[in-house]
Amino acid sequence: MAKPLPSAYLNGVLLPLSEVRISPLDRGFLFGDGVYEVIPAYGGKLFQLDAHLKRLQYSLDGIRLGNPHTARQWTALLNELIAQNGGGNQALYLQVTRGADTGRDHGFPKNVLPTVFAMCAPLAELPATLLEHGAKAVTLEDIRWQRCDIKSVSLLGNVLLRQAAVDQGCNEAVLVRDGHATEGTASSLFIVHQDILIAPPKSADLLPSITRDLVLELAALHHVQHREARIPLAQLRSAQEIWFASSTREVYPVTELDGRRVGDGRPGNHWRRMYDLFQRHKAG
Repeated sequence: MAKPLPSAYLNGVLLPLSEVRISPLDRGFLFGDGVYEVIPAYGGKLFQLDAHLKRLQYSLDGIRLGNPHTARQWTALLNELIAQNGGGNQALYLQVTRGADTGRDHGFPKNVLPTVFAMCAPLAELPATLLEHGAKAVTLEDIRWQRCDIKSVSLLGNVLLRQAAVDQGCNEAVLVRDGHATEGTASSLFIVHQDILIAPPKSADLLPSITRDLVLELAALHHVQHREARIPLAQLRSAQEIWFASSTREVYPVTELDGRRVGDGRPGNHWRRMYDLFQRHKAG
C-alpha cells in the first residue's frame, strides 16, 4: 500500500504538500516579508502551543502585519493538521507572509490578504552522539540585522553563519555581538559558570526562545541556581558547561568550542540534570 502523502495547510485548505502552490509575487518569496514558528508535537500533542502563538503575535506585531487567525482558530487548524499527518512526534512549521501583490514594490501593499502556510514533518530524535559526546561549536561575529527578536523568514544571515560552522566541522556557531555571546544560528545559548546557569537576557539581539524560557522555568522550579546576564566572550570560553536549546533539539551540550575542550570535554552534570528534568516535563 502506498504511503499517504503528507498534508499541508494553505489559506484555509488542507491539501497534499506536493500540491501546494504559492505565487512568485508573494512577498515572503520576494522580500522575506513574513514570520514563522516551529512547534514540536509529542504523541500528537503540540508542545508549548500557547507560548508559540504568543511569540507569533509578537513577530507579527514587529513587522506590522495583522494576525489572520485568533488563538482558538490557530489551535484548531494546527491540531487538525497534526491529526491529518498521523499524530505521533512531529515538527510543525507555520509561516505567515504579507501576501501576493500584483507587482514588486517595497512599500506595504493595500488590500492584500496574508499567505498562511503550515506543514508537518517527522520529529527527528536528537542524534545519540550529541547526547553521549556533545556538540562542536565555533564562535562567529553576528552578521545579522538589528531585530533578531522577530522570528523572520529572512534567514540568509543565519544560513551563512551555520554553513561557516559546518565548513569548520562544527554542529553550530555561537554568535558574538559587541564582544558578548548571544545565541546560536538556530538555537538558544546557556552556560554554566561557577555552578550557576546563565542565559543571555532577552533583547533585540536574540530570539525570545520558547525552549529557553522553559529551561529557566524548570531551573526555578527545581532550585537550580540561575540568572540572566550578558555573557562576555572570555566568560564563554572559560565556562564549565555550554548548552544549546531549540524546539526540535531540546537541550544538548557543547563539549568543544573553537577547537578547545569545554570543561573536561564531556557532557556535564548540570546539563544531565536539566536534560532529565526536561524529559520528565515533556512526558507529563
